[in-house]
Amino acid sequence: MAKEVSNGANQVTSKPPPEPSPLRRAKFFQANMRILVTGGAGFIGSHLVDKLMENEKNEVIVVDNYFTGCKDNLQQWIGHPRFELIRHDVTEPLLVEVDRIYHLACPASPIFYKYNPVKAKVYGDPLVHPQTEDYWGNVNPIGVRSCYDEGKRVAETLMFDYHRQHGIEIRIARIFNTYGPRMNIDDGRVVSNFLAQAIRDEALTVQLPGTQTRSFCYVSDMVDGLIRLMEGDNTGPINIGNPGEFTMTELAETVKEMINPEVKIINVENTPDDPRQRKPDITKAKELLGWEPKIKLRDGIPLMEEDFRKRLGILRKN
Repeated sequence: MAKEVSNGANQVTSKPPPEPSPLRRAKFFQANMRILVTGGAGFIGSHLVDKLMENEKNEVIVVDNYFTGCKDNLQQWIGHPRFELIRHDVTEPLLVEVDRIYHLACPASPIFYKYNPVKAKVYGDPLVHPQTEDYWGNVNPIGVRSCYDEGKRVAETLMFDYHRQHGIEIRIARIFNTYGPRMNIDDGRVVSNFLAQAIRDEALTVQLPGTQTRSFCYVSDMVDGLIRLMEGDNTGPINIGNPGEFTMTELAETVKEMINPEVKIINVENTPDDPRQRKPDITKAKELLGWEPKIKLRDGIPLMEEDFRKRLGILRKN
């Protein structure tokens, strides 16, 4: 990454990044793609690592401080010659030489980003539905979830500033609600909440009014979209998500039907600034990336249930 330095005459010049090893330009050297995944021990990050490691030309470096991630998610790759794991907090400097960076180090769970808000969606509580990439959003800048919304927004600002000022090649994905195996079981997000409650024979708690909507993308579809964005030529931002839209009451009823028909559904108070609706317009993803989600919610829930039951040690009733 280029660095600005002063030449003593009140002028700022741009210092070029260090040159890579001469071996990478050697005639017979077959250079691998070195990829850094921040937050790579987390939910989406670990699934991305799995996919990247399938390519024998990729060397993957994961940086994670385990605030929400888990080393067990990467267990199959520890010790692999093309894999490296670094315990590190990305709010502190880190010098590594890589070709690509997937920056996924962000606590997306309400429990975790409210616990440490300084270290934590672009659209906030949107007034436009569905949300396209040219919509600027509707965010309360001092609300309890603003650390999450505004954190994403300022990250996009910084990325585009580096892109314009230093010519750094960037890609910006706007990730919508994602679910699947390896989600933290008690992380406060609605799909994991409902599944864990149903498996434990607990009532499903729907926050009032229950008509608020979300759209849920299975994690393998999300990973495919992120890789297509990275490997394409479009800077973005591009929405990556599933436009299938469900109210929270509909989701609770679906989970109840599929996992535990005996549980009750009850209403609880909502949290401040909770978005009333969220649905991505994925026209750009379809046109520019040739991407759209393949896994329907009813197909993804059983895969997630199997993972949760294994970790909770609760077998399905006959």
